[in-house]
Amino acid sequence: MGCWICRLCSRVADSLMLLLVLALSCNPSTAATASPSAPHDKPSYSFGRTFLGLDKCNACIGTSICKKFFKEEIRFDTWLSSHLKLPPSYLLSYSGNYTDDAKSWRLVDITRLTSKYQHDRADKRICTSLLKTKTCSLEHALRRTHRFQKWLRAKRLTPDLVQGLSSPMLRCPSQRLLDRIVRRYAEVPDAGSIYMDHLTDRDKLRLLYTLSVNSHPILLQIFPDVEGWPFPRYLGSCGRLVVSASTRPLRDFFSAAPEVAADLALQLLAVLRSMGSNDLNYFFYFTHVDAGTFGVFSNGHLFIRDASTLGIIDKEEGSQLMDGQQEYKDIFSCLTVDCQSAFVSCNSITEQHSLVMVCQELLPKLLKGKFLQPVQDKIDRFLQHCAEGLSDDRGVGEAVAKLAELLKPLRSCDSRFAYRYPDCKYSDKY
Repeated sequence: MGCWICRLCSRVADSLMLLLVLALSCNPSTAATASPSAPHDKPSYSFGRTFLGLDKCNACIGTSICKKFFKEEIRFDTWLSSHLKLPPSYLLSYSGNYTDDAKSWRLVDITRLTSKYQHDRADKRICTSLLKTKTCSLEHALRRTHRFQKWLRAKRLTPDLVQGLSSPMLRCPSQRLLDRIVRRYAEVPDAGSIYMDHLTDRDKLRLLYTLSVNSHPILLQIFPDVEGWPFPRYLGSCGRLVVSASTRPLRDFFSAAPEVAADLALQLLAVLRSMGSNDLNYFFYFTHVDAGTFGVFSNGHLFIRDASTLGIIDKEEGSQLMDGQQEYKDIFSCLTVDCQSAFVSCNSITEQHSLVMVCQELLPKLLKGKFLQPVQDKIDRFLQHCAEGLSDDRGVGEAVAKLAELLKPLRSCDSRFAYRYPDCKYSDKY
């Protein structure tokens, strides 16, 4: 019967539709093959302006990397799962993936300058303090302030324009440092000028807002990794999110093998030395350190992961604000801290300030119980001398030098330390 039907089909040349139907009837497998595949729609991701913080601009950090987000060239790790959902907006940081060619991807850190709760509380404070309302246009409110009106009229960023801001970087400002900020501000086209002529009103508000909330992204911009500074690379900002090269926090290495711990401890001491003495004559000091302050790249290289607590003293020019002048307070002084918070005196910072903090907070956790006796006893003793040396800079320096000499032969030379391998095989430096 099937063959008869097929012969009948061959005679009906003028009916293409009938021929197709009968041919499929004769061979069911052909029907399965010819069935068109269901269309596969590429999933699209909708951030919404709120998640990125774009609804708050120009009281935000910037927009230089927004296109990467919307073109899906920056993806959160959760996007690689089957659910393809954005992570919760209340998190302070996210692990992400970044690409320039849609083929090769690299890890990045996506962070907020402060928690969403703190951001929301600061936004509410702006409205209630300046306009006496619960909600308002943040940009409109901040534009009306005396400080921002001074910024609008200013041709150059001067110490009086940043006095009273809570950022440690600006507690002891020099004109040379402020010129560097304007000249290297990466959220605007590079003009290479110390004058603010190339900054629009919008740019000035974004810069002021960033300096008021958290100077971390500014430090990454003005002291870039490509020039040898120990910071991760700044890739850009979108709304209130900052994107930078990825590092693992030092806390992940507290249980590392002894040779890894020794290597990281030596790197940590070297970073602090370089921040205290460098070719540009800037003295960097920490106002606070914790297990997330430092981070480690995949090649084993240690960097400063969170620069928000870094202060800077210009050893070449000195501070151009007297401590008394720092008491000036306004809404920009209170966006992330209590307005009553006292400033640290510029004159109270010693050369060994950061070393003592690291010896107290980080090195004991990294080196505790890692080595055989009597080496471990010696390490513990040097750390104790360093941690107690607030009134004895010389004693701190000597303890740290002896600790470094003790740790050097304890590290190894292999591919786990890609940042110095195989150079360590042929150099006495390591």
